[in-house]
Amino acid sequence: MTAKFTRTARVAVGIMAFTALSGSALAEDVFMTMLVSNNPSNVATAEAAVAAYMKANPNVTIEIETRPGGGEGDNIVKTRLATGVMNDVFQYNGGSLFQAINPQQNLLPLTDEPFMADIQESFKSVVTAGGEVFGIPNGPAMGGGILYNIPIYEELGLEVPKSWDEFMANNEKIKAAGKDAVIQTYGDTWTSQLFVLGDYFNVSAAEPDFAERYTAGEAKFADSPAAAKGFERLQEVFEGDYMNEDFGAAKFPEGVRKIAQGEGAHYPMLTFAIGAIKDTYPEHVDDVGFFAQPGDSTDSNGLTVWMPDATYIPKSTSNPEEAKKFVAFLASVEACKIRNEAVGATGPYLVKGCFPPSDVPPVVSDMLPYFEEEGRNGPALEFLSPVKGPALEQITVEVGSGIRNAADAAALYDQDVRKQAMQLGLPGWK
Repeated sequence: MTAKFTRTARVAVGIMAFTALSGSALAEDVFMTMLVSNNPSNVATAEAAVAAYMKANPNVTIEIETRPGGGEGDNIVKTRLATGVMNDVFQYNGGSLFQAINPQQNLLPLTDEPFMADIQESFKSVVTAGGEVFGIPNGPAMGGGILYNIPIYEELGLEVPKSWDEFMANNEKIKAAGKDAVIQTYGDTWTSQLFVLGDYFNVSAAEPDFAERYTAGEAKFADSPAAAKGFERLQEVFEGDYMNEDFGAAKFPEGVRKIAQGEGAHYPMLTFAIGAIKDTYPEHVDDVGFFAQPGDSTDSNGLTVWMPDATYIPKSTSNPEEAKKFVAFLASVEACKIRNEAVGATGPYLVKGCFPPSDVPPVVSDMLPYFEEEGRNGPALEFLSPVKGPALEQITVEVGSGIRNAADAAALYDQDVRKQAMQLGLPGWK
């Protein structure tokens, strides 16, 4: 009886061992879904990355689903998270919108995953809640600063400025040469904000806790010498008479044309404008460069960054480990190369070892030095705080047109910000 039992047990163990070996050799089939915005670039990138991952992992099938952008897309994300039916992996904003989806309750933390060591700290800061990091970057970053016309700089023997004084000295030389030093396009009021928004790296360098105190209602633009300077710099440019005559009526497409064709030397703008230049004036794409908005000191010259969307994993996924493996792949150098091939590169990547192709336009290559070492780039304020007053673009038009001075503008913007913070129900505001 004992001998028979032993032989049976040995057979059973052998069967189990064979089954285990078979299971390890033939991985179990996994089906996952991924939700991305319907932006054509996002869809093309996702399709290329998914195809490469499934080829390397034949047991995995990933189905891509798209959602609209804007408020409709926000509602879809929030509803799915709230009802526990979110896709296994999904893309969404960082910063204030990320905070609004209750990440600690709804998302899987990625803080201790090995691949997170390769993600730049500046990006981690916009997908962090309660001390945990929840996302990886979905694509390259975008800079906010100054587009400049390279032929004008070469003609006048100018160097890229690293301080505001150097920038204003260049403006004076450009004006003396009979050229428009600064292009402004207030016909599209949103473009008037760049001297204020693009200055945030300089604000945070002077006051590292500004965003936290600002969100808590403790810091004001009018009371902060560093934060008020964005308005002051806008006023200085107007008072220097450096702008194009049609600054009040010109719109973004005209600004793109002027900087591309050399009708002006500087255009405060986000680097996404290189796409418009490439599409509309391809013969001038190599004539436009970029530099960060300079601050008071050359020693703390750095770039204000508009962060890409992030990729997250919801807690509701039924495949957490496989989802992490896929996200690790999306945060890899290989995935960056796949994106470069699928849609090209429009800015620096936030993953160590990821680089755009060598033949990118100067606007893109000019951004790279700001990402080659930690501390030379940081998120725009809107990624660190949910508070942004809706009237900013009207206020900056007034300052840039000489209608309102910088001090009054900063105080008025503080009032605008207070209204929004009250509507959001943020603590500390009254």
